[in-house]
Amino acid sequence: MSWGVGAAELYRYTNDKGVVVLDRQGVPAQFIGKGYEVLNDQGRVVKVVPPAPTPEEMKRILAQRAQAKTDAQLLRLYSTVEDVERAKERKLNELDGVISGARGNLQSLASQQAALQSQAADQERAGRAVPEHLLTQIDNLRSEQAAVKKDVARFQQDRIKAAAGFDADRARIAELVGVRP
Repeated sequence: MSWGVGAAELYRYTNDKGVVVLDRQGVPAQFIGKGYEVLNDQGRVVKVVPPAPTPEEMKRILAQRAQAKTDAQLLRLYSTVEDVERAKERKLNELDGVISGARGNLQSLASQQAALQSQAADQERAGRAVPEHLLTQIDNLRSEQAAVKKDVARFQQDRIKAAAGFDADRARIAELVGVRP
């Protein structure tokens, strides 16, 4: 009588009572996560299925995979620490230009507001009521100035975040390529 190829396999696992079990039928579902071994007809281990990772181990494994993915992306972007420095300088110069432009807009709005306020003052000194459209324009300029000030503050925060991001990238690239930071 000859056995089929899979018929001679034994599965060795530990049950919930800690007893080692040999079974030709396979490993019950509730014990698969604990790991098991597949034995041939002479009792030799032909395959070892390790236990499933614990939640902590799984978190660590996922974190390592994420770090490896991030590292690979960094290495595609930068091959040296100097590459990171050049990219940082370009980005910070770009943001400085945006901030400078916004500040220029702010000065222009302030000049326009001063001119309109001067016109309003001339109307009041002449004993006339300030036209409604003039008051509306002054209010609109104040609103625009407030919005531009918020933009400048946001651009400054973006600059700080960008600098910190490039510093972190620089440190990681230095570590990956074996250069002291």
